[in-house]
Amino acid sequence: MKLKITLSIFLAGGLVFGQGRQPDAQLAASRNALEKELESIAVIDRKVMVPMQDGKRMATDIYRPKDTSRKYPVIFVRTPYNFNYWDVKLGAPADMSAQIAAVKRGYAYVEMNERGHFFSEGSYDILGAPLWDGDDAIKWLSSQPWSNGKVGTIGCSSTAEWQMGVAALGNPAFAAMIPQGFGAGVGRVGPYFEQGNWYRGGAVQMLFIAWIYGEQNQVRPMFPANTTQEDLIRVSKAFDLAQQLPPVDWSKALAHLPEKDIIKAVDGPHGIFADRMEVSTGGAMIERTPNDPAWYRGGLWHDDKPINVPGFWFMSWYDVSIGPNLAAYNFVRRTARPEIGREQYAVIAPTLHCGYKRATEHTVVGERDMGDARLDYDELTYGWFDHFLKGEDNHLLEKQPRVKYYTMGLNKWQTSDTWPPEGAQPMTLYLASGGKANTLYGNGGLESAAPGADHADGFVYDPMNPVPSYGGNVCCTGNAVAGGAFDQRKMEARADILVYSSEPLKEGMEVSGPIEATLYVSSDARDTDFTVKLIDVLPDGTAYNLDETIQRARYREGYDKPPVWMEAGKVYKVTMSPMNTSNYFAAGHRIRLEVSSSNFPRFDRNMNTGGNNYDEVKGVVAHNEVHHSEAYPSKVVLTVVRK
Repeated sequence: MKLKITLSIFLAGGLVFGQGRQPDAQLAASRNALEKELESIAVIDRKVMVPMQDGKRMATDIYRPKDTSRKYPVIFVRTPYNFNYWDVKLGAPADMSAQIAAVKRGYAYVEMNERGHFFSEGSYDILGAPLWDGDDAIKWLSSQPWSNGKVGTIGCSSTAEWQMGVAALGNPAFAAMIPQGFGAGVGRVGPYFEQGNWYRGGAVQMLFIAWIYGEQNQVRPMFPANTTQEDLIRVSKAFDLAQQLPPVDWSKALAHLPEKDIIKAVDGPHGIFADRMEVSTGGAMIERTPNDPAWYRGGLWHDDKPINVPGFWFMSWYDVSIGPNLAAYNFVRRTARPEIGREQYAVIAPTLHCGYKRATEHTVVGERDMGDARLDYDELTYGWFDHFLKGEDNHLLEKQPRVKYYTMGLNKWQTSDTWPPEGAQPMTLYLASGGKANTLYGNGGLESAAPGADHADGFVYDPMNPVPSYGGNVCCTGNAVAGGAFDQRKMEARADILVYSSEPLKEGMEVSGPIEATLYVSSDARDTDFTVKLIDVLPDGTAYNLDETIQRARYREGYDKPPVWMEAGKVYKVTMSPMNTSNYFAAGHRIRLEVSSSNFPRFDRNMNTGGNNYDEVKGVVAHNEVHHSEAYPSKVVLTVVRK
């Protein structure tokens, strides 16, 4: 997922943006100086075409120390993004600082493009060749005469997502990994059937549509197979094979119907999103169900695949996939060989997707100041690699807590040996109202016991007028959704949002762990969605969103079962996909739950017909109700840490 930027900046633990653009001449001079420094310390081997088992070759740049009397461990960055060292537009080398840092620390730093991208051969399929391509690459790297036989991986988002599936193959040279913002590589784990962030609760996460627009490129220029390495290096100063796609206003484009034609409507390239590609492991992605066999034939990691590689897992509270990420981390700790299970560590930051190093003294995420969320990621990542790739006894594992997590509201880093933290206990709050929980000004509440009688709250969900996404745990949607925490009060003026708030807290309370919402619902539609947001309400009324989820009613009995339709007037139990956070609700704050049936375009809208949804242009209006009583105990279960 997946911001398009030079991959060298992933090394220290996330995406890094400069403090403003330098004039081109100044930037060119700076880059040329870095290139000269790199040339003085490194053996540089660019545009090496590494063969895969099917004969296709992947473009690779290699940087290693000039002292050839020693062998070096490999830091391996494998990515779909452009790492061409020559900035064609600027006419100067790209930033080589990450390569310089790695070489100075005694590593070979290797970047490889996934197949079907830039100079790498073959056709791209997000679920296809990545699994064995990654394994082939590690075998090749570990067998080079300059390699000490140990390979470690690092990268964020799409540069991380392949790491888990390859780690599960058990390659002995794969010695350590640092996956960051890695949810797009997690298929099925625990209660999550997100299939690489494609779904949540059976609804499509539309960020992937905007991302695939720039990544599926089955028709692209390529150089002849006999082109020499010298010529490839030379032409890379003039061509980087990047698509020159027109900018898209995704705030409008994602509203196009039918959904399967969104990329077509903006004249995007054909590919795996909506086309049945011969190269693909399955049919068009938009046509698949959450448990389609195609999700299990490619590069995604699922919880039937044990991982026995030491892992340093980096996550973010406002990332798109914090729930599956945490579930994957806990799964590996629990199922790996005991000695490897003890070598799994995690950092959970309060940032957006891959935003670790953008943290400042005042880390603002959306509109909320999270305080000083900085960490020394260079120390953490190189300490990890020094220990596992060089064998240095640097006491990293003794000094580093198993889980280092940032608690918003307290605005400080905390530590734990487990996730959720030790001593965490569930606390249940029940939805209640006098039948008018609509809007911020309704009578919805969160109470310690379920109400005796059912005063159901009803609202109208019109797929042609969905609730707009406002902030949230999202990435990669262009201008369609700004991620992070925003005051939700203007949204809560809508009559199609039910608002349930606790009384002001008498004492502060830390909520760190999963948040599980269960709703009892009814509808006059065959199928519809239900959405939930968890909110921290300040004494002045400011309402900051913490996490959000959705459930498509047809999948309420399980994603591995046939869809089940709703009957008008019948009440159904719907268990939402769990939310996750670490937030301190100070005394005087309120806990709030929003319930609706849309959060668009964060998630695609349900057309309410019971049809395919992706090929429909007309929906029906649904009249939905949330029930709450002893018979229908709609509730939210918080994970509370009491110290």
